Amino acid sequence: MNLSIELFGIRFKNPVWVASGTFGYGLEAMEIYDISKLGAVVTKGISLRPREGNEPPRIVETPCGMLNSIGLQNPGVEGFLEKIYPKIKDVDTHFIANIFGETEEEYVEVCKALEEAEKVVAYELNVSCPNVKKGGIAFGHDPVTLGGLVEKVRSSVKKPVLVKLSPNVTDITEFAKVCVDSGADGLVLINTLLGMRINLRRERPDLSTKVGGLSGPAILPIAVRMVWEVYERFGGQVPIIGVGGITTYEDALEHVYAGASAVQIGTANFYDPYAPLKVIEGIERFMKERNFKDFRQLIGRSHRLDIKT
Repeated sequence: MNLSIELFGIRFKNPVWVASGTFGYGLEAMEIYDISKLGAVVTKGISLRPREGNEPPRIVETPCGMLNSIGLQNPGVEGFLEKIYPKIKDVDTHFIANIFGETEEEYVEVCKALEEAEKVVAYELNVSCPNVKKGGIAFGHDPVTLGGLVEKVRSSVKKPVLVKLSPNVTDITEFAKVCVDSGADGLVLINTLLGMRINLRRERPDLSTKVGGLSGPAILPIAVRMVWEVYERFGGQVPIIGVGGITTYEDALEHVYAGASAVQIGTANFYDPYAPLKVIEGIERFMKERNFKDFRQLIGRSHRLDIKT
């Protein structure tokens, strides 16, 4: 059975990646198992300058998930290249850098700084960040701003550019279209949903920022629906990477059958570091039981079948 997949000119050994912000830069997991077994590692977000992140509390459990408001804490791109990159450059799998900034120029500068880092094969733009030049509206919430960002980054770098779309919009297919038209090489669906919890003992929101990003099993049906809608509209014009609520191989295959060419494991990493490996093994077992020889046979399969039956 062939689990390998070629996307935007890069061959991945399997379609199971780990999601940004849930796996650090892979250093901690390297102490537990061989992360070269993964299809790819998407790094924790990298910005132009170091960030301290938000004040605690910044993580709270929810039914079937969690809320986080970490605030994109990271050492900055120079800190990443000097202190972290030397420790991962010999790992036998691909790394994709999750990138964010407060202006278009910051996104471009971070990507350019990583152009010579061979282990980083692509960029994943986190467009849920506020654009300070546009009054603080998130890049991913305004089509014109989003298109301008994608076009500017795409024209400034050689490596593939993926865009991680926010689900906190009215019609995600419209934002996907903007990305495709602006030259994005891939779409990542979805980022976290906005949510809040109130602590009745303290009589105030649990998070210091009041609102945070909801992830975990609770958002699986929403993520699968959005993958389906984008695939249905664009029919494979651009690869879709499915992320949101995946804890088992069955969850992963829902994304794939809906149209994802690869998947990312996120929140599950917090309580089961071996979850990505279990998903890889589960997909392989599923293919063997169903007599599928190539993983590509599964991508968007539900669109090709008569759903009435």
